[in-house]
Amino acid sequence: MIGDFIYKYYVGPIINGEAYTIVDTLTYAAILIIAVYLVYRWFIKTGINIDHEFILALMPYVVLGGLLRVVEDTGIIPYPWYILLITPVIYFVIFVYAISALSFSRFLKNINFIENYNRGFGAAGVFACAISLIPLIWVGITETQIDLFVMFFILAMASATSFAVWIFLKYVLKWEYVSDILYKLLIFGHMLDASATSFGIDLHDMAYVEQHVAGSFLIEATGTAFSMFALKLIVIIPGIYILEMYRKEGSQALWHLIIFAMIMVGMAPGIRDMVRMILYV
Repeated sequence: MIGDFIYKYYVGPIINGEAYTIVDTLTYAAILIIAVYLVYRWFIKTGINIDHEFILALMPYVVLGGLLRVVEDTGIIPYPWYILLITPVIYFVIFVYAISALSFSRFLKNINFIENYNRGFGAAGVFACAISLIPLIWVGITETQIDLFVMFFILAMASATSFAVWIFLKYVLKWEYVSDILYKLLIFGHMLDASATSFGIDLHDMAYVEQHVAGSFLIEATGTAFSMFALKLIVIIPGIYILEMYRKEGSQALWHLIIFAMIMVGMAPGIRDMVRMILYV
């Protein structure tokens, strides 16, 4: 019975690419929270400075996650290897690569080969993103297409809505702290996700669907995927306020990891959806 439960809610959806359920959604959310705390304890123990520079060096790995998901979406990865690029397994794959890159960058810093291990760490992420683009471009050229209009349209929507939200928070609510680059990335990441989802479901030529529980429920209830913007605002506006309250009184290192996790859960799927629509896969 336990085996059937695990297959129904965890193994089956991963292998078959099924939509998320409330069970696996809550499970993965709990795993993310626990993982952030454990990584935080490990970073503290190893003396890694978790600050703005470190979080910015992590951003290429967020992009990498989105790109690798699209590599799997193209169907060019054979069974069973494609499972490594499906959520949540892909998070462990990228984690192993990121930790390896970070450790190697610190080694290069210790032998004075590089001056700043964060820059080496970030460069390793950029390199991996460049490599992952090669099969995607190849698929777009040889099998599907590369529609740059889709990219510009989604990025324009994401940029415009991000700017509008930022203006509201800073000049209407008087939250001066939203000028912090990490809060800007948090806003943009979730507006990108909402823009890609709304464009893909309501405007794109192909019939894309929302796989997450809350999003699919809201879209069905409202009849439009543009309602995702409202859902995002309901989450990120109080989220930013709570984060800032915690930053004033809590651990700065843990605050940085929490805001990174929040950026990741918005930006990574946003990038994946946008690139899928650019390539029509």
